[in-house]
Amino acid sequence: MGRPGTAEKGAIMNARSLAPTLGFVLLAASGGAGAQTPGVAIHSVSGSFDDVKERVVMAIEARGMVLNYTAKIGDMLERTGKDIGRDRPIYAKAELLEFCSSKLSRDAMEADARNIVFCPYAIAVYSMERDAKKVYVSYRKLGSLGSGQSIKALRAVDRLLEEIVREAMQ
Repeated sequence: MGRPGTAEKGAIMNARSLAPTLGFVLLAASGGAGAQTPGVAIHSVSGSFDDVKERVVMAIEARGMVLNYTAKIGDMLERTGKDIGRDRPIYAKAELLEFCSSKLSRDAMEADARNIVFCPYAIAVYSMERDAKKVYVSYRKLGSLGSGQSIKALRAVDRLLEEIVREAMQ
């Protein structure tokens, strides 16, 4: 078997770049909130999905950042599940909130241009179908990749995400 051609390399790179996102979605879908999961921070609180989501949005905006996009993952899974013959509900509600910090993103990308893959930042807010009164808030930890400067910049992003989540959990 020879070396992969350009099309194959592109497919391999696309699969590799999607792996962290797919892993995050699968973790969230599995309800593994109580489990220790390397690379993912998961918090939970009793309350309503809408109230917790609003507190996350307020914590983001209080830091001068703007919510770029809200991915309605729960709605998408419900809608597409019917198309593939899988109608068992997973979430009561589930959304992924995307936003960015121009300063922290700039720091991370100046340290290593490949850090572009970590922008925008994402925080998932979801409640499970079986227990809609417990709301989970989670995010991927970026942590320790690349050079010392890159690690420092990514850890600053991790601190920001943790601060936002902790503030929203109060």
